[in-house]
Amino acid sequence: MKLYYYILLTVVFISCKKIDVNAQNDINMSNEMKKYWYNNEAEISSYDLVQARYGELREGKAVLIYVTETFSNKSFTKADNPINKDIPVLKLNFTKNFTTGIYPYSMMNSTFYPIKGGNSVKISSSSQEWCGHTYMELLNKEKYEVSLNSYFEGEGFENFKMDKSLLEDDFWSMIRIHPKELPIGNRKVIPSFFYLRLMHKEIKAYDCTIDEITNENVTIYSINYPELNRRLTITYENSFPYKILSWEESYPDGLNTKAEILSTKGTLLQTLKIDYWHKNANIDKELRTKLHLN
Repeated sequence: MKLYYYILLTVVFISCKKIDVNAQNDINMSNEMKKYWYNNEAEISSYDLVQARYGELREGKAVLIYVTETFSNKSFTKADNPINKDIPVLKLNFTKNFTTGIYPYSMMNSTFYPIKGGNSVKISSSSQEWCGHTYMELLNKEKYEVSLNSYFEGEGFENFKMDKSLLEDDFWSMIRIHPKELPIGNRKVIPSFFYLRLMHKEIKAYDCTIDEITNENVTIYSINYPELNRRLTITYENSFPYKILSWEESYPDGLNTKAEILSTKGTLLQTLKIDYWHKNANIDKELRTKLHLN
C-alpha cells in the first residue's frame, strides 16, 4: 500500500511540475526574460471580471496563469522527457468564473505559444455550466485541425481542417514575450475561442483592423471586427514583464436580434510568482486570499 501511494504521488508531481528547458533548447529570450520565465515558477494574475451574458453583466473572477513548458510536437501534449525536437512554449491557462442567476459558468482556455514566435501549436477551450459543457481544440499541423464537442444541437461533434491564420488567443502571450511582433493593420484573425463558443459563431478567420496606442507607461492594443460588431482592447505595461493590466471586449449580447452592445471587462487585482503545483495543502488556501479569489 505504501508503494502504491509513493507511485501515485510521483505521477502527480511529474504531471504538474514545470520542466526547465533552458539548457536543452535555444531559447529566443533575453537574459532578463530567461531569469523571469525560467525560474521554476509560474506567474498567476487574478482579475475582477465583469462578463456579458444573456443580455446582462455578471460579476466574477478571471485568472491568467503563465508558465514555460516543453511541448511535444508528436503527441501534442506536455513533454515530461524532452527531446531536441520538442518545442519550448509559454503556456497560458486563462480561466473565467461567473454566475448567471442560479447557475455558474466555469471556462478555461489553454494556449501553447512557441517561445520563438509564430502560432500556437495547440489551443484547447472548455466551458461548463448546468446545461452541459463544450470542448474545442485546435492542433497546428500542416493545416489547423479543429475539433468541437458540444451539448448544443447542431454542433455536437465536428472535425475539420482550415487554412492557417492569426489567432487572437495568441496575442495574450505575444504581449508577454514578443510585444514588438504584435500584428498591426488590416488582418484576418480567428477570434477568441471563449467568444466563438459563447456566441456560437462560425469558426473561421474574420477581417479585422488592429491598432495600438502607446503612452509613457502603457500600451492599448485594439482589435476591431466589423462583421461581428466586436472590439477587444488589451492594456499592458510598456516595460518588462509587460504585465496585462486590463481588457475590455464589446459586442452585441442578448437573447434576440436586437441585442444591446455590452462590455466584458477584466481589471488586475494581484500577481504572484510561485510554484503553484507544490501549493496543494490546506494551509496553501491562504494564497487564494492573496489573489482575492475567495
